[in-house]
Amino acid sequence: MVAVVTGSSRGIGFAIAKAFASRGMQVVLTARKEDELRKAAAALGSGSSVHTVRADIRKPADADLMVKDTVQRFGGVDVLVNNAGVGKFANVADFSIDDWQQVLETNLSGAFYCCRAAIPEMKRRGGGYIVNISSLAGKNPFAGGAAYCASKSALNAFSEALMQEVRYDNIRVSYIMPGSVSTGFGVGGESELSTRLGADWKIAPEDVAEVVVELVTLNQRSLASRVELRPSRPPRKG
Repeated sequence: MVAVVTGSSRGIGFAIAKAFASRGMQVVLTARKEDELRKAAAALGSGSSVHTVRADIRKPADADLMVKDTVQRFGGVDVLVNNAGVGKFANVADFSIDDWQQVLETNLSGAFYCCRAAIPEMKRRGGGYIVNISSLAGKNPFAGGAAYCASKSALNAFSEALMQEVRYDNIRVSYIMPGSVSTGFGVGGESELSTRLGADWKIAPEDVAEVVVELVTLNQRSLASRVELRPSRPPRKG
């Protein structure tokens, strides 16, 4: 089985790639920085079963190249995990147009570009699985997070529509909405709270990776199209 994981040089993406590789899958790691990709691949230590492709998924041509390179290396694409994401936080009146475009292009358009490139190859293989890494922020908006929340809410709707489009092509689509994950990706006051209390209460990247593996390996007759993943014991407020 061949899996492509975007934004996989660190954090959740790296944990997902590691989980796939440990189960004998052929894994393609993608990110924008070549040096970080090399370090991630070396850390996996899986030799010929791990391949890296430097790609900026905000660019449709890079998404196409990512899939083409994967097919040339491993023969096809069975699993696509759209994990690459960016968070920038400020009130709307203070938010720059460049930051708005970066958040929407990465978190939403990037997933579209990658899905659009990968789906024909999945159809050629007789099916596949697409997992979009979203966020609980997509259903629980907060002040200062308009761009991020909008991008994740749109990603949720995109995933739901895509699931209905490709289910009869034997392509399953799921999206995961994690809450607070211990990756250094802090949001507003939550980041300050984590600094004071430590991040032990947060979801670990490996927890998200475990859910992704379970989705992909679930019997094909079933589909968990949406997963909400929360810290079981977050700190009490007040």
